[in-house]
Amino acid sequence: MDKKLLINLFDELFPIMRSISGPGIEESMNIFKNHMPGMKIHKTPSKTKVFDWEVPLEWHFNRGKLIGPNGELVCDSKISNLHVLNYSIPVDKKLTLKELDKHLYSLPNLPDAIPYVTSYYKKNWGFCLSHNKRKSLKSGIYHAKIDSKFIDGGVPFAELTLKGESKKEILLSSYLCHPSLANNELSGPLVLLGLFMKIKNWKKRRFSYKFLLNPETIGSICFLHKYKDEVKDKIIGGLVLTCLGGPSQSLNYKMSRNSNSIINKVISSQNDNFLTKIHQHPFTATGGSDERQFCSPGFNLPIGQISRTTYANYEGYHNSMDNKDFLNFDNLIQSIEVIEQILKYAEVCGYPVNQSPFGEVQLGKRGLYPNINSSENMSSSNDEVKDGRVSLNRRLIILNMADGKNSLIDIAKQCNCSIDDLIPTIEFLESKGLIKYNTEIKRL
Repeated sequence: MDKKLLINLFDELFPIMRSISGPGIEESMNIFKNHMPGMKIHKTPSKTKVFDWEVPLEWHFNRGKLIGPNGELVCDSKISNLHVLNYSIPVDKKLTLKELDKHLYSLPNLPDAIPYVTSYYKKNWGFCLSHNKRKSLKSGIYHAKIDSKFIDGGVPFAELTLKGESKKEILLSSYLCHPSLANNELSGPLVLLGLFMKIKNWKKRRFSYKFLLNPETIGSICFLHKYKDEVKDKIIGGLVLTCLGGPSQSLNYKMSRNSNSIINKVISSQNDNFLTKIHQHPFTATGGSDERQFCSPGFNLPIGQISRTTYANYEGYHNSMDNKDFLNFDNLIQSIEVIEQILKYAEVCGYPVNQSPFGEVQLGKRGLYPNINSSENMSSSNDEVKDGRVSLNRRLIILNMADGKNSLIDIAKQCNCSIDDLIPTIEFLESKGLIKYNTEIKRL
């Protein structure tokens, strides 16, 4: 993975004032579109009813400033996007410090940090500043000016599909709406881009892969609303990517609500094979990200969430301490590599189907079984592993268990070996047309 590309993209994206709608998020999506050919950007119109939600008006923001009694600049969105309450209504008024105070936000426990605060669904305005700065404010008249407006626009989401042998899809999703946050915002989309670059170069894709960028919560709800008649049949697994660039040396996986998820099974069975230890957590409806929408009872999609330095568990969460200095680009790249490995296992850990299931397959006529049956002649010249006896036994076990109901994980247990040990045999039998994967199964 090109580390320089990721750093340059970060530097381009970090200063953009983003929100759940408006020019900033659309500009950011178009930057990703330049690196992900074929990406389409959809927009759900404002005031559209999407399940229990209503799409808000589109926010257009120019600048926000708070000027002190002596003309000093207290807050300025040109200095930090976080200085302005996200989705603030326009304001141009003079107030006493007492009147202003209810519109100020700071973090007493982190006195040097600027908090990230939003008010998407209730009209409000405000400024965010460090607590030390707030404590230093003197009595007097302050001028609050926020240049913003709301229009009938919509909430965007961007999607792209890399087609595979099957129309069944694995969904890879991340959110793109927070301004000027590193781990909690840009790490997920950058990992999404890295995975796209990896997966598009795979020689073989059994599944199709859908890549989704959206504003958190409302964006995934708009996506589900648009494709509500398709997602249950099409999506057989997936991951929400978030907080993947922090300093933690291990990954965290929040299992999908659907316990039969192929990703759940892969991580549960192959944890020790990954570059970094993955800690598994059961699905909970509180906390987290868009997996809450994908796993809601009406959809119950088999989509988990993967993170590294997890939301709400580090000091910089939702404040100005979550910056480029906090982001570890080497860990970001390692996250891409580990998740790619998980997906490669998901590709082969599905449900193989014997293509000649009535009686044993005649291996001899295909050169896969010794024509002279003796203990000295058990290996084939074109064998996929050196030990002919082991290979033949694995072939027979795979063909016998390949009924479309046993996953490769189940078969590996029967063979008393690892998935990695079976992959050459699986690919060999596939190349001979003896098995196919049951990728059309409704839910793996």
